[in-house]
Amino acid sequence: MKYLVILLALITTAGCSVNDIVESTASTPQKFDLADSDRDGVIMARERCTGTVIGAAVDNYGCGRITDINERQDLKILFSNNSVVIDTQYYNQIERVAKIMTTYPTTKVTIEGHTSKRGSYELNLALSQKRAKAVIDVLENTFNIDPSRLASIGYSFDRPIDNSGTAEAEERNRRVVAEVTADDTIPEMRWNIYTVDEQID
Repeated sequence: MKYLVILLALITTAGCSVNDIVESTASTPQKFDLADSDRDGVIMARERCTGTVIGAAVDNYGCGRITDINERQDLKILFSNNSVVIDTQYYNQIERVAKIMTTYPTTKVTIEGHTSKRGSYELNLALSQKRAKAVIDVLENTFNIDPSRLASIGYSFDRPIDNSGTAEAEERNRRVVAEVTADDTIPEMRWNIYTVDEQID
């Protein structure tokens, strides 16, 4: 009889333990928002700056770093000697400038024209101005950039980038440069394994 009482006590205790385990499996409400709504790598519980540009460099609180828009870019457009004609194969170079200007409406661009030292200074001054104007015309007529945001200037052969005097040097010096400026700022983008390819396109 004594053993029967002990056995019943053990069974009762085990049953209570089972009930305790079942009761403890109730779900705990989520306290913090672990989502990353703007896909910047920072969870919403920590986020202080929502809506950052995808791919932008951010701090630990999701706030993007910004940089001034002030960029000089050599356009890889090759002109024949004494020519101002832009072959359509070079339009992708001009399109890069157009995309920046379309994305950031406060930007303005000055196109600089440069020449080789073949011919007189006066002839090359007029030629460099016409080359710069040719790029302006493409920005305005092909990519619909407002002409009030565009300016051009010619430097003749005052600013060569190669003084070696070779045929290759003359070709390099026959170039145009786009200087994009604005009172605005742009997000500083985070480097990734595709960045180099994106810059070379």
